[in-house]
Formats: sequence, C-alpha cells, structure tokens
Amino acid sequence: MTALAGPSADAFWAASLRRWNAVCWVLFAAMAVGLAAMDRPGGSRYGALALLGCVVLCYALLDRFPGNPVVRPHVYLSVLVLALGGLAYLRSSYAALFMVTLPHYWMFGRTPRASMGFLGLATAATLAGSWWRQGWSLEFFSETVVSTLIVVAVGVLIGLWAHSVVAQSTERARLIVELERTQAELSEAHQRQGAADERERMARDIHDTLAQGFASIVVLAEAARAGLAADPARSAQQLRSIESTARENLAEARELVGSAQRQDGAAAGSVARTLRRILDRFAEDTGLTVAADLADVGCDQQTRIALLRCTQESLANVRKHARASTVGVILTRRPYGVELEVTDDGTGFVPEESAGFGLDGMRKRLAELGGRLTVTSSVGDGTRILAVIQLETQLETPLETQSEAREGIG
Repeated sequence: MTALAGPSADAFWAASLRRWNAVCWVLFAAMAVGLAAMDRPGGSRYGALALLGCVVLCYALLDRFPGNPVVRPHVYLSVLVLALGGLAYLRSSYAALFMVTLPHYWMFGRTPRASMGFLGLATAATLAGSWWRQGWSLEFFSETVVSTLIVVAVGVLIGLWAHSVVAQSTERARLIVELERTQAELSEAHQRQGAADERERMARDIHDTLAQGFASIVVLAEAARAGLAADPARSAQQLRSIESTARENLAEARELVGSAQRQDGAAAGSVARTLRRILDRFAEDTGLTVAADLADVGCDQQTRIALLRCTQESLANVRKHARASTVGVILTRRPYGVELEVTDDGTGFVPEESAGFGLDGMRKRLAELGGRLTVTSSVGDGTRILAVIQLETQLETPLETQSEAREGIG
C-alpha cells in the first residue's frame, strides 16, 4: 500500500486527531491518577509517572506546536515505544497506555509502512519489558503475549481499513477534480467553437449581403462615370440604383446587427416578393434578361434568409463571372421541402476547381438547416445552382396572408 497524500488525507487525519485529542487528555489524566493512587509505592511509581510524563509532554508539544523542530511525529512515536517498554517492565498500566495510544501510530505514522513499523516496535518493546520482568512463564504467554497480540491485530485491521477508506476518498476527490477540470475545458472549447461559428456566420452574411452590395455600387458608379457625358439619362438611372443599393445595404447592416437579438423564428415577409425585388433590381442594373417562376412558399426566418442569400450569391457570381445574357430563377414547393434553382447561359466553369468563398458559404448555410447545394456546370454550357431545404410540417402551407402583412427585407 502506498503513502497517502493530498488535501483529502490531510483533512481526514487532522479531523481524526482533533477528535481523539479530547479523549487522550482525559485518558492520560485518568492514567496519571491511577498510577499515583493505586500503584505500589516506591521507585516504580515515580518511574512510571516519569515515563507517562515524557509521553504526555511530547504529545502536548506535537499537538500545540506541530511545526516545532524537536518533537516531530516519529520522535513522539519513538518516545512512546520506549515508554511502553519501560511501563511493561515496571508493570504499571502499560496495557492502558498501549490501547489509548493505538490510533496515534496511524495518525502520526502517516503511511501504512511507517505505522506498521512503529506498532511492531511498540509490540516488541512491550513484550520485551514483560519478559524481562516475568521471564518465560505461563502468565507471560497466557496473559501478556495473547492479550497484546489481540490488541495489536485489532489495531492493525482498523488502521488498514482507515487507510483504505482515505485512499478511496482521495482517489474519488482526485477524479472529481479531474472531472471538473475536464468539464471546464469542454465548456471553454464549446464557447470558443460557438464564437468561431458565429464569426463564420457573420462572415457569410457580410459576404452575401454587404460585400455584394458594395461591389454592385462600385460597378454602377464606374458605369455612371463613364457614361456621364454621352448618356446623362442612363447615368442618372445608375445613380438612382446606387442610392437604392446603398439604402438596401444599410437595411442589411441593421438586420445583421439585430439578428443576434431576434429570438423568434417567424418569417419577416414573403420570400417570393422579396426575391422579385432582388431580380428586378438585378435586371435593371445589368440589363440581363431574367425569367422568374416564384411560388409563395411559407418558411421560417432562417430558411427565408438562406434562400435570399443563395439567390444573392448566385446573381453576384453571374454578374462577376458568367458573362450570361439570360438568368432563370425558380422557387418551388416540394413534398420534402423547398427548392431554389438559379440557371444562366454563361460561360460556365468546372465546379471541382472552384475555390471561392461564395459556394462554400452557401453549402454551409444550407447544411446548418439540413439542406444541400448542387452545382452543375461545365465550360461553355452555363451553370445550374440547386438549393434544397427541408421544411417542417407546420410550414407546408403557404403564408400568403401573413406575408402581405409584413414588410420584406432586401
């Protein structure tokens, strides 16, 4: 059995020592009275009192001044061993002192090995003192040896049991501390992951809304400046588009700031009407032909935002990369959910070689809602973007009446 260490073991022995102190002082006093009043007069009485006094003095110093450099726990146990041997030789209450101080071997030994060692020395000293006085007699074997071994055996069993209990308590306390530390680390990791997820979500929202709006403003401003002298009417129209786009960006920024505080999942307006405004603005800014078939599907706020962001990102890619002449957008309610399809007749690309943030952001946004994104394209054959989101049963019916009463975003 190994040594016990740590706060649990120290607390156990400190509490045990405090409880036993009161008992020890009473028993020490009773032994002193017994030696003074009942023992045989003469030198043996005074010798026994002197030995008991040494034990009491060492115990008092160790109890009152545990950090003193002279009487340490093992010094006290050594004095106790010698006193037991002397009292056994003098036949003066050695058995009473042995039983009174039996717990001290486990309290001050601190380890099973040291405790067993001092207890064995005390047993040997007691038997040696009795043998020196009695010799190899029947009384020595029948009374002294048997009774002493029984007391020692009981003391050993109790001490080992106490150390086993303390070892289990210490191990349990260690496991609890480790569990609490693991829980704290796990909570901190969850907080870090939550913060990272929130940063990624904000990055997607900024990319899909504000960044696209600013890019549109830049393109419109360059076109307006280039045609200011040749086509003032066209430039004026482009300036109005810049103003409208800036206002929409401002509304989007306010929406992003307030999204973290919104607790309900209700839709803020008709998806079809909001998409129609986005497509009209896109056709006006780019001059492309836009064909739209938009069903007024009912959905919650997160699904609605995902559909709008996917549409905005797809149109931004058409504006920047596709060099298309026609764009088609279809919003359809299916038995399993809602589908958004955006197609163009542009130059196309190889989806496996695309490393842009936009498509990856759309995939992650849809995945958070249990949806998926399918990109079909090849060089020279245009592009088809298909977003599919599953909807809950209670949202399967259109919310046309509710949509008309709410103000859309975009």
